[in-house]
Amino acid sequence: MSGGDFWQRAKAPSLDAFEAMAEAAYARLPKPFRKLCDGVVIRIEDFPDEDVIAEMELESPFEILGLFTGVGLSQDGAVPETGRLPNTVHLYRRPILDYWAEHDEALGTIITHVLVHEIGHHFGLSDEDMEAIEAAADEALPDTKDRR
Repeated sequence: MSGGDFWQRAKAPSLDAFEAMAEAAYARLPKPFRKLCDGVVIRIEDFPDEDVIAEMELESPFEILGLFTGVGLSQDGAVPETGRLPNTVHLYRRPILDYWAEHDEALGTIITHVLVHEIGHHFGLSDEDMEAIEAAADEALPDTKDRR
């Protein structure tokens, strides 16, 4: 298949394909980091819901790539367990794809960045901590063009 044929047939990843990419990105995160994430749910959605858009005062649903909802580790214990929803990382497929189209980065790298950033909120990590985790995930990639 020539390069032109590929692009004639290429499509944006579906929600299921995007979920598989997010799962692969998560699997590349350092094992001790993933162990601390036990119980965190990763959800792939096309866009944030209307409540998120209103609460965050967004002008457009494209302004947010991901969101952590739940109780961060620094606040854990301050909220009673009864009726508590699981901590969730929401990755918004369409805004991430839009960002990807406008930047010179691999889609997998962007997904990893958003995933680490949102999980970082759960842990209260600094930007430097999150960059180190992303770097470790990049090191776990096979030798492909998906590196930065």
